[in-house]
Amino acid sequence: MVLRKKRLRLGLESCKCSRKSRKLWIVYFRYCCMSRSGERGARVLDSSSDIEKRQSSPKRWLNRNVFVFGLTSLLSDFCHEMATAVLPQFMQAIGSTAAALGFIEGVADALSSFVKLGTGYHSDKIGHRKGWTVFGYLLTAVAKAVFAFAVAWPLILLGRVVGWFGRGIRGPLRDAMLAESVNAQDRGKAFGFHRAGDTLGAVLGPLAAYGLLSFFASNPALVKGFERLFPSLAEAGGGEYRLIFLFTLVPGLLSVGSILFLVREKRRAPNHALRFWDTMKSMPKHYRVFLIAVGLFGLADFAPTLLILRATTTLEPEIGLLEASRLAALFYLIRNVAYTIASFPIGAHSHKFPRSRYLAVGYGIAVVTFLGFAFVMPSVSWFVVFFMLAGVFIAWEDTIEGVAVRDFVNDDVAGTAYGLLGVVNGVGDFASSVIVGILWTSVGASWGFIYAAVIGFAGTILMIGIPSK
Repeated sequence: MVLRKKRLRLGLESCKCSRKSRKLWIVYFRYCCMSRSGERGARVLDSSSDIEKRQSSPKRWLNRNVFVFGLTSLLSDFCHEMATAVLPQFMQAIGSTAAALGFIEGVADALSSFVKLGTGYHSDKIGHRKGWTVFGYLLTAVAKAVFAFAVAWPLILLGRVVGWFGRGIRGPLRDAMLAESVNAQDRGKAFGFHRAGDTLGAVLGPLAAYGLLSFFASNPALVKGFERLFPSLAEAGGGEYRLIFLFTLVPGLLSVGSILFLVREKRRAPNHALRFWDTMKSMPKHYRVFLIAVGLFGLADFAPTLLILRATTTLEPEIGLLEASRLAALFYLIRNVAYTIASFPIGAHSHKFPRSRYLAVGYGIAVVTFLGFAFVMPSVSWFVVFFMLAGVFIAWEDTIEGVAVRDFVNDDVAGTAYGLLGVVNGVGDFASSVIVGILWTSVGASWGFIYAAVIGFAGTILMIGIPSK
């Protein structure tokens, strides 16, 4: 080796090449020598290590799955919110009360929640989620059309239960698949994008409902034609609302097709040894406290249809039921526009703050909103402001609760954890909707919203004290 070095050095000195060329030859010579001493192997290892780092570098957060989940939720919420925007007015037209509406929404939420826990646990055990998610979207798509044939609230309850059963199946599975589709630091962006798509559908749905109500008002022959086909429904009234319920089938079935044909699932190995109660007991302590705070706030988080009913009943004495209904649908649209605009930035900035305290800010906005509906004024501008705040707080709640789950649990129990969150939320939604509805009917609407503000404030204080990432 020493002799070879001397020969090369003498050769370089005797050649008439430039100094720059000599330096290049020397570098090459040293590289060749390193191959004998093992240093080259070390460099090769370093290079392969760099390749592995590049391969494991964060993948693009706006990938195919994230985009399609946003599209699917857009279409599904278009279907759902088109019906929701006119459901309170329809129930009023067929003679149902606020208590009945609160009971329907509460029962549907509670059933949906317990289904979420079962399907989340089952998906963790079998290792895949897409099939059940598609089935959940299908149930949601067809359930709204049932409302078109209701003459009293029990059939509405049935349709709502079927629809929310579907939402219960799909919710935790979709959220777990979404969380698996991106890196940990990008979950806020992915969930924010998904919620933005979800609420864009929630904007288009009420907008379509508002447009259809206006169209039917200027073309009453269409409603009369429908009533001639179903004379028993004509006696119950609400023909224009019934047609809207049938139109919800279009975006609903499109949502089923998008997730069925476009989403790619990352399957995991089945975990047949997973046991339900053992999984429940293994949930981290801080996650359990987090669920208690979510549940306490959930006791105040009533169904948004009660906001629509509040606007309708407040404005009806001055402008009549039909015009009040149209304005209430427009207010709900404004709420969903605020939801859409707020979702992504709220999620994208969530990694900069402790998520429990960040979530508490959204809860605080909710408390202000409840007070605004408790001490309401019969003013369009008043409702515009507080429906916008309602959109902001629900964007905060839905986005950050979904992101925060994965701060506490791992992939292998993510479906169960999301299902457990759904149960807590659903029980709270059931209780809050029923309690607010009963207080509204028995002692006055304001007392229902005051109750929500007080309980919501307690949940906000508890959430502030929970440690999280």
